Amino acid sequence: MKPQVMIVEDEASLVTLLRYNLEKEGYRVVEAMDGEEALTMVAEDQPDMMILDWMLPVMSGIEVCRQLRRKPRTRDLPVLMLTARGEEADRIRGLNTGADDYMSKPFSMPELLARVKALLRRSQPTNSKGSLIYADLVMDLGAHRVTRGGRSIHLGPTEFRLLQFLMQNAGAVFSREELLNAVWGPDIYVEPRTVDVHIRRLRKALNGESDGDLIRTVRAAGYALDADTTAAR
Repeated sequence: MKPQVMIVEDEASLVTLLRYNLEKEGYRVVEAMDGEEALTMVAEDQPDMMILDWMLPVMSGIEVCRQLRRKPRTRDLPVLMLTARGEEADRIRGLNTGADDYMSKPFSMPELLARVKALLRRSQPTNSKGSLIYADLVMDLGAHRVTRGGRSIHLGPTEFRLLQFLMQNAGAVFSREELLNAVWGPDIYVEPRTVDVHIRRLRKALNGESDGDLIRTVRAAGYALDADTTAAR
């Protein structure tokens, strides 16, 4: 069965356009006209991903995203945020709130469909078996579970893939562009600053109050998984 995509958008003409193109690609589509309706529908029947407008009546897309990320059941639900707000600060705010991707209106429909496909692909649990271990960090690939020092770590699909790549290449330094190609894929355009946002989210999840920072920032070079790091975050 094809994945179900929820469109949360109050502009009727855009909903019609999105529905037509998504169904043409074989996706099942449901719609919500405001944030509260979206959360109610998700509680009843969770979709496989959400296309979420920032500016919504009743409850903003930002608040919808916050509420989704607070609940264990919807913490990993892929969210692509759409907005007329195209400033870098707004994009970063959307990503920091928990969105997995961000597109400014007007947008290219082929690009949106490519991003939907990429988000759904990244959200699928890996079929690989076994575990990756680095320092006190353990990643169970079969169960899609991460622990640090026995403490369970909750990661979104993008952060999971990012950490998996870093653990598979521990100690090596990767530029933003290299991480984008490895984690997001070479066929999807994502701004390099997006990597910084997801690194911050990964650090926040991994590092408890008494834990050392496992991710090393190398100025003008990129990032590495390094248990001996003392670099500033």
